[in-house]
Amino acid sequence: MIAVDTNILVAFHRTEYSHHDTAVEALTSLAEGLEPWAIPWPCIHEFTAVVTNGRIFTQPTEPAVAVSVVDALIESPVLRLLGEGVGYWSALRGLILKGKITGARVHDARIAAICLEHRVHCLWTADRDFTRFPTLKCRNPLTS
Repeated sequence: MIAVDTNILVAFHRTEYSHHDTAVEALTSLAEGLEPWAIPWPCIHEFTAVVTNGRIFTQPTEPAVAVSVVDALIESPVLRLLGEGVGYWSALRGLILKGKITGARVHDARIAAICLEHRVHCLWTADRDFTRFPTLKCRNPLTS
């Protein structure tokens, strides 16, 4: 199963991104495909926080629009929303200790742990920080 990180969701939604069309094509192929794909809940939270933030965008997305984007993605019948389960703490603990993860990078470790717990075979992300978690295969669908 492929999981999608926040930055891919933002590129999908925000038309000013240079890779917007590629992100639309990539997410559409997942959403309309037959194979299960996933979005970790923390990525949905972060997507909403980022696109509605006036410090990031001169014209931030209105909350109702951000929610409607998430609603549209959730309509994909093969989408799985991933959250913390019984094996989450063990996975997160291991990632933090092995990678000596601190500060803001704990958020990425949280996403990685959720993906590993749910046996995600690849996280689509444009964030190179995920290379700190070698047990999680990552791919940037915007450039490859």
